[in-house]
Amino acid sequence: MSDARIERIRLGEVEVIRVVEWQGAYLPPAEMFPTTPARLWEEHAEWLVPDHWRRGEDRTVVALQSWVLRGGGQTIVIDTGVGHDRDRPGMGPFHRGRSRLIALLGEVGVPPESAEFVVNTHLHVDHVGWNTVDASGEWVPRFSHAAYPIPAADDAHYGPAQAYGHGWQPADRLVYEDSIAPVHPAGQPLLWEGAHRVNGLLTLESAPGYTPGSSVARLVSGGDRAAFAGDLVHSPVQIDAPCHHSNSCLDSGRAEASRSARGPPSAPAPGDARSSLKREAFDAPAVPFHVPQPVVAEVGRERERSPVPDPGNLSLIRPGGTSGAAILLS
Repeated sequence: MSDARIERIRLGEVEVIRVVEWQGAYLPPAEMFPTTPARLWEEHAEWLVPDHWRRGEDRTVVALQSWVLRGGGQTIVIDTGVGHDRDRPGMGPFHRGRSRLIALLGEVGVPPESAEFVVNTHLHVDHVGWNTVDASGEWVPRFSHAAYPIPAADDAHYGPAQAYGHGWQPADRLVYEDSIAPVHPAGQPLLWEGAHRVNGLLTLESAPGYTPGSSVARLVSGGDRAAFAGDLVHSPVQIDAPCHHSNSCLDSGRAEASRSARGPPSAPAPGDARSSLKREAFDAPAVPFHVPQPVVAEVGRERERSPVPDPGNLSLIRPGGTSGAAILLS
């Protein structure tokens, strides 16, 4: 893997560091987002090309990245990428991929031993890969002093009791066995459901659908807020049109309810632990995980930014001097 980058912004007293493990052209839109019509991409081509859609190749552009939060005397890592040289048959660039993520964390002054918390927003292959490291043939926690907040619903779904995700993706067993299971004997997981307060700055909230335990991490520091939205969104197209889901979404109806204020009667109500990108209470801009480029997307709030033609009040703003509220799509 290549094209690794490091970028920083500050929200209140917290330094937020984006560490990109890999970025590049990925699947065609019709394959990655099977319900999106081609016209939707063409209608938004002005701002999707080239950062989010390589029109000539007809491929989406994605990033794999982690977020580091440093503030309040603690260091938190949100999601740990694909990992290095992992056995992931049938998973394209994830199989035996090369990763410099740990080296990049060292470059920003965050050796694994310095992290107090490692948050997995959900338990997919590209969010848990550096949870562990091969130590003489045995997988052990890479962040040896950290607690690992893990959504209990995902731990159950992808664990052996439910046949490693019911066999939907054969590699799910390998992911759980080398990246999740080894953390348990060390007593480092913090299994949570509904909502979980990590520390005085960060709270985790359930946003189910994409996976049973998909979650959002909310940061509050001074007058600034941010929400790291995990895989609630893979492309800005889904903020404009939250009804569309990715090809790896397990429950598209619940995922849409988590992305949008719309949804079935069981959709989360304001104040519920589950999160929405368009609910007024979730009024905030967004900085990406799978969405590439150093952008912040803001939903339902007026501020200086580069305009994006979007009926849902989505705009893109660059990091640097950013304040107020932010959604970070991690």
